[in-house]
Amino acid sequence: MFVVIEMVDTVRTPPWQFQQRLNDAIAEQLNKKLANKVVYNVGLCICLYDITKLEDSFIFPGDGASHTKVHFRYVVFRPFLDEILVGKIKGCSQEGVYVTLGFFDDILIPPESLQQPAKFDDSEQVWVWEYETEEGAHDLYMDQGEDVRFRVVDEAFVDTSPSGPLSSEASPDEKKEAPYTLIASIIEPGLGLQSWWTNH
Repeated sequence: MFVVIEMVDTVRTPPWQFQQRLNDAIAEQLNKKLANKVVYNVGLCICLYDITKLEDSFIFPGDGASHTKVHFRYVVFRPFLDEILVGKIKGCSQEGVYVTLGFFDDILIPPESLQQPAKFDDSEQVWVWEYETEEGAHDLYMDQGEDVRFRVVDEAFVDTSPSGPLSSEASPDEKKEAPYTLIASIIEPGLGLQSWWTNH
């Protein structure tokens, strides 16, 4: 679920941090810049792991800050494909079931990846697994807040960096796309709501 990634960046240390140890000032700047941010094709950055190398620092004309090229390792959330995780159901819609891990919300289980046969209950706004037994079908509801075990089957990165001024046609109220989304599946025995498998 978590990996350590090697990265290189030039870190600007403002003058008021000069009284700190250089490593501490750089660590603070790196966490301020990267923590809780998605880096395209890397994952969701969590925290600095360590600094492996500091190159020479420079001060440029007109800027009192020092600029240091830093080699460092960062802890990143990026589950591998086919990894099994446990989260909570955040909500349901026609698009599928949305799952949260608490610190990461952009997980979708599309309808075709739910236990089958499944149907969407419009009045309750939940997905239902129509579980077949000898006595007939039982409706197992996927309620909000329930623990769910799922398999990661795909990931999608979207470049959300600014592209320039908004054009006159673009609405500023448009829903922003998530920079990093996981696509999940529960279409196998043992996956899905934990209550389905522990109460039997």
